[in-house]
Amino acid sequence: MRVVIIGAGPAGLYVAYLLKRAFRWADVQVHERRARGTTFGFGIVFSDKALDFLVAEDSKTHALLAPELEQWSDLTIVHRGERVVIDGIGFSAIGRQMFLDLLEVRALDAGVEIHYDSEVDAAVASDRADLVVAADGVGSGLRQEHATAFGTSEEPLNNRFIWFGTSKPFDTLTQTFLQTRHGAFNAHHYRYQPHASTFIVETHVQTWRDAGLADLPIEASIRFCETVFAEALQGHRLVSNNSHWRQFPVVRNRTWSHGNIVLIGDALHTAHYSIGSGTRLALEDAIALAAAVKARPHDIGEALGRYQSERQPILQKLLGGADASAAWYESFEKHMQLAPYDFAMSYINRSGRVDQARLKAMSPGFVANYEANAA
Repeated sequence: MRVVIIGAGPAGLYVAYLLKRAFRWADVQVHERRARGTTFGFGIVFSDKALDFLVAEDSKTHALLAPELEQWSDLTIVHRGERVVIDGIGFSAIGRQMFLDLLEVRALDAGVEIHYDSEVDAAVASDRADLVVAADGVGSGLRQEHATAFGTSEEPLNNRFIWFGTSKPFDTLTQTFLQTRHGAFNAHHYRYQPHASTFIVETHVQTWRDAGLADLPIEASIRFCETVFAEALQGHRLVSNNSHWRQFPVVRNRTWSHGNIVLIGDALHTAHYSIGSGTRLALEDAIALAAAVKARPHDIGEALGRYQSERQPILQKLLGGADASAAWYESFEKHMQLAPYDFAMSYINRSGRVDQARLKAMSPGFVANYEANAA
C-alpha cells in the first residue's frame, strides 16, 4: 500500500502515524509545502479531558502529550469589569509547534517519511498512490481542485478576528468583553506554556471598520488591541505570527472522498475556535479514517465510504454545537446588554448542549452565585 498525505498539521501527522502503525509494510509519506517549524498561530486549546479518548486508542501518544499540557479547572468571563468564574469548565492547552513536534516524533518512530518544502501534484499523487489524504487545512488545494465532486460549501462569518500571542500567562481560559466608543470587542485568551498565552481579538465587522482597523497596518492593529485590552494584558505586549484580520470560514463537504482522495481535519470541516475542539476533531478524524482502512485494506473505495458513514453522524452533532457557538459570537454585543451573571449564563448555554441539571452538577459554585445575583 502506498499512502500520500498532503499537509503536516495535526490531522496529517497523526493519520500518517496510525496508518504506518497498522500497516508496517506500507509506504506512508507526508508532504508539507512549508518549511519545518513555520506553523502559524500560538497555542492549541482543548476542552477538559478532550484528549482522554487517546488513553484507550493510543496510550503512548497520550503519555507523550500529557506532561506538556497546561491545565486549569475553571473558565472566567469578564464583563463590565466584573470577573465571573464558572467552575468545573476545565481546559488544557499546548503550544502548536510543540504539539506538531511530538506528533512528528511518533510518525518518524513508526517509519513515516516526512518531506517539508514539498509541493505535490495531486493528479500525479492520485495516479501513483493507493490513498491520498487531503490534510492540507482550511485552504486545502486538493479540496478546491475537486470542490464540485466533494460538494464543498464555504461560508465566511461576518465578525473579524485576529490571532496574537503574549507573554502574559493567564490563570484560566478567559473571555474578556469590552465596550469602546467604536463598539464591542472580545478577547479569548489562555496560556499554552508557563509564560506564554494565545490572545484572540474579535469584533463585529462594523466596529472593525469604525475603528479604522480595516485600513491599519498590522503593527498599528497590535497597538490598538494592546490599548483596548490594557487591563487584561497588564503591561505585556501582543506578538504577531502571520497575524491578520480575517473572517472565520465555515467549511463543509457533502462527500468526503473522490476516487482515492479523502478529506480530514480542517480540509473537511471547520469548528469555530470558541469551542476548543478543532484539533480534537482532526485527531478523531484520523482515528476513524485509519480504522476504516484497516477494516478494508484491499478495497479503498469501500473503506472511504465506511469512514464517512460511521464518522459523519458523530461529527454532525459536534459541528452543530460549534455553529451555535459561532452564531452567539456573531451577535455578542447584543448579549452584552445583560448583567454580568446573566451574560455568563447566556454564554455557557450558547451551544445548546448544556442543560441546567448538568450545569448545576458541573458548576455548582457558578450556579449558586448566579441564583444569588438573580435574586
